[in-house]
Amino acid sequence: MSDQARDQATEPLALSAALASFDALWSPRIVTRVNDYDVRVAKVRGEHLWHAHTDTDEFFLVVDGELFISLREAAGERTVRLPQGSVFTVPRGIEHKPHSPSGASILVFEPTGTMTVGDRHEEIPDHVDATAGHALGAAGR
Repeated sequence: MSDQARDQATEPLALSAALASFDALWSPRIVTRVNDYDVRVAKVRGEHLWHAHTDTDEFFLVVDGELFISLREAAGERTVRLPQGSVFTVPRGIEHKPHSPSGASILVFEPTGTMTVGDRHEEIPDHVDATAGHALGAAGR
């Protein structure tokens, strides 16, 4: 186990401190692991991209700000609004596009190794980091 993973397992971590440790947008940091799942935090502003995770749901918690998630469902397209403190789970296989015009800080819970751009996606814009998450404290993007 790495020193960082060991520290995460034995010491509390303030989400505010984790979020203050980086500035990159759409580039999540792994704050801890729960069984085979990553708990990631990210700063977001603007639009992500349409994508889907074929085999897993994706859980969102808005720590600060406001996040919107557009969904392409069998009944049509809709957008959910998540103000600060809200949670939402995108079911596996559903195309979705997170966006935040004014910016937000989010916590995402998904299986370790899950790519931020899913298994199916549009062309990846330069401002989106296609990653399975960076270690907290990593320079990254």
